[in-house]
Amino acid sequence: MNAGQAPGPHQHTIHAQEQAQPRYAAPRDCPVCSERLQVTRLGCPHCGTGLTGEFTPCEFCGIDGSDRAMLRVFLSSRGNMRELERHLGVSYPTARARFDDLLRRLGYSPNGSDEAVAATEPAVGDPRLETLRALADGSLDVDAAKRRLSGGTSG
Repeated sequence: MNAGQAPGPHQHTIHAQEQAQPRYAAPRDCPVCSERLQVTRLGCPHCGTGLTGEFTPCEFCGIDGSDRAMLRVFLSSRGNMRELERHLGVSYPTARARFDDLLRRLGYSPNGSDEAVAATEPAVGDPRLETLRALADGSLDVDAAKRRLSGGTSG
């Protein structure tokens, strides 16, 4: 928004009184279509300067506070899973599983490869995925799903 220009229907000016309100974590994904949101506006809370453009988002800003705390402990302990285990107050396998879940949510493969997690997901049309979907929507019973998944008959 340029100086002297009125805010548009989806824009507003932040006033000093509003700055004192608690801030919310920025959503990472679109609430309508679930695609990744693009950062297009940045603003200075001190002087009110605003920048508009396409900016690279912070890949860790979309995770919740407990995940950020876990990531901080992991980084500050230089990747020591035992320290993470102590911080979380859980067993080593549980700490490892929680950290692997965090890696997946961030789009990384927990096995250490550089491949994106999406590359290991079943392809559209994968018979195993179709079987699980049919089971979930009730068009296939559990026994038939087990047979399909174990390589038995398709019925």
